[in-house]
Amino acid sequence: MDPVSQISTSKNGTRGAEASREPGDMASVFANFRQYLMGWGTQGRAGNTVDQFRSGLAAPQFNGVVRVRSVSAEGVDVAAVRKEFANVPWWWWVGPDSPEDTAGFLRRRGGRELTALPVMVRTLDEPADPGTVPHATHTGLRVEPVRDDERLAEFVRTYRASMGVEPGLEAEMTRIESGREDNADIIRLAAVRNGRVVGTTVVITAHGVAGIFLVHVTEAHRRRGVGAALTEAALQVGRQRGMRCAALVASPAGEPLYRRFGFTTTSEYRLFGFPA
Repeated sequence: MDPVSQISTSKNGTRGAEASREPGDMASVFANFRQYLMGWGTQGRAGNTVDQFRSGLAAPQFNGVVRVRSVSAEGVDVAAVRKEFANVPWWWWVGPDSPEDTAGFLRRRGGRELTALPVMVRTLDEPADPGTVPHATHTGLRVEPVRDDERLAEFVRTYRASMGVEPGLEAEMTRIESGREDNADIIRLAAVRNGRVVGTTVVITAHGVAGIFLVHVTEAHRRRGVGAALTEAALQVGRQRGMRCAALVASPAGEPLYRRFGFTTTSEYRLFGFPA
């Protein structure tokens, strides 16, 4: 779903005991995810005990906690965190970059586990299987970077509608996208057919990882190769920018596609919610 300077004082987004919880390159994968999510936070911050972001948008994807920074979750004041998210929907993301006791700790304080989402990774040293991606000339589809404000507004409108986010949030979503402090790390890709955006993805190239987010296709164009074309274009961006691997958090609908592209599940995020 965070400016780089606010994540951590170290290059890969972890330090001290925190880094030891994540094996090898997975520390970089989760640092990449934290950067992306916290980039939505106009009031985001890396605190002493939790990393959190608050956009103010009335959609839980854009507000939340992404990591417990301490060795144990027991030191987190959940009541204070909940107070900071008063009046906006939000999620608490629990991944391997949080202490092992975090999920149980949240349950004991009224949290409810909503779902578990697989974190999938693949190296970028090999291209995708040629049979995975439909030939663009046969589908009338092209994938291109989003370069101007008008296209960005259409880009946001496309994924906003696919996500089921209210239309009234669109202008503020576009404003936040255009003003992210880490936009130099980000490539936004639009799948265009007949002059209209029919699919989106965002690639954030940071910490040696091409993080792939917001893969969305308009309902009328699903199951026509758009998601595959976007995924291949995202992988190519990662290669061009010299990233070691690509990573994403998969939805149930997208997981089979990503497996065809060589992604494998390495861990998961568990999402928690709290009553209003």
